[in-house]
Amino acid sequence: MNDHFEMPLVTPRVTPQLDPAFRPAVLANRAFRAELEASGSGIPVLLALEQGDGIVSHFRTEVFPESDPRSRANFFYLERILKFLLWSRGGWRIHFSGPRNLATRLAEYYQGTATGRFDSNIVGERMFDHPLEVIHTENPPPEYRNAAALGRNLDGCRIGFDLGGSDRKVAACIDGKVVFSEEIVWDPYFQPDPQYHFDGIMDSLKKAAVHLPRVDAIGGSAAGVYVNNRVKVASLFRGVSPELFKSRVVDIFLEVRKAWNNIPLEVVNDGEVTALAGSMSLGKNRILGISLGTSTAGGYVNGDGNITSWINELAFVPLDYNPAAAADEWSGDRGCNVQYFSQQCVGRLIPAAGIEVPKTMPLPEKLKQVQKLMDAGDLRARRIYEAIGTYLGYGVAHCADFYDLENVLILGRVTSGPGGDLIIEGAREVLKAEFPELAGRIAFHIPDEKEKRHGQAVAAASLPKTI
Repeated sequence: MNDHFEMPLVTPRVTPQLDPAFRPAVLANRAFRAELEASGSGIPVLLALEQGDGIVSHFRTEVFPESDPRSRANFFYLERILKFLLWSRGGWRIHFSGPRNLATRLAEYYQGTATGRFDSNIVGERMFDHPLEVIHTENPPPEYRNAAALGRNLDGCRIGFDLGGSDRKVAACIDGKVVFSEEIVWDPYFQPDPQYHFDGIMDSLKKAAVHLPRVDAIGGSAAGVYVNNRVKVASLFRGVSPELFKSRVVDIFLEVRKAWNNIPLEVVNDGEVTALAGSMSLGKNRILGISLGTSTAGGYVNGDGNITSWINELAFVPLDYNPAAAADEWSGDRGCNVQYFSQQCVGRLIPAAGIEVPKTMPLPEKLKQVQKLMDAGDLRARRIYEAIGTYLGYGVAHCADFYDLENVLILGRVTSGPGGDLIIEGAREVLKAEFPELAGRIAFHIPDEKEKRHGQAVAAASLPKTI
């Protein structure tokens, strides 16, 4: 063990060969809770995250009393837990029932630190229209959850699209059968003019429409947060100025719908569509979908087959508590999922694997190089996928402390080819070695190549109702 802000960090039983300093969040949290239980002196803490419209999510845990020297770890433990809750469940008002001094420190963190202000700005202000607010209370509001049926509408002539950071996908479907699909390379991240994005979306839709006798509905997915088809937060538009974002990007999909004579159109987070695609194809629920692409997308289908009001923005969820872990380029925070389940992870591990590629080579091209080496049986490439599999195992165990899980679906460009099987194999190895109670409960799934190409688009196309 070593200490990070007095938090005991645990060396994993399964250590990635390319990342020996990896210290899983799940092991640190469980060690902290085990010490609390053994002490018999835990102080209850209830975190109630409020989104609005009466939607409140509860999470219960404990901390050490201030008289215990181990209480120095309380703040780091709670801040990382709350980080997970903010980016998975979402909310802007945090009702804190527990030691007042910890509520005060959390409020100061979100106002006075760069990473705290990032969480407050993106999750609080941009997603829920309020900066994060921490309220100390002994009477938190009751929990209230909202879930709604999503998709599974396959009737008629539909177009489904998915907007990624390196390509955009589109499919034309008739009664659930794909009659046309296409992937087009594009570069949306740092484009300052949203007309580039609008024209790209329209181009894909028009190409799909040619293969249909008519268009009854359009469904889409993209990284980000969308409320009533309005863009709240989306990395695809990170190059657009705040002024243009408000005036043009927020309603860009309403503009698309208008261009298509206001036919039914629905756009949601790509991770939600990932989970929906898995639920539809597997006939199973309690699914966490994780897409390993340009970034990390997440989605969740509950036991009833519905999505919830949770935002499931897993890219910013903490995974690694190593104080020297890789930092996210956007938030500046260290050890978040985006550096472990994405093309960025592959690019990060390439030097450690001893693979030489030009530093200026774009990440999608670096991934292709690694995939070619993997196809050729190169041990260096294999170790990259083995590392990602190890990350996934500990990441899924971490998620199981927050989600009701029975199935995990992974897909995305990083999982293409034989590397995807290695990722699953590595994750299963971790669960068997560290979390046997989860190994027998959680099943991993990876779609075949046909499902990867079409499943996401068909699920997206099924989002709108036509009646």
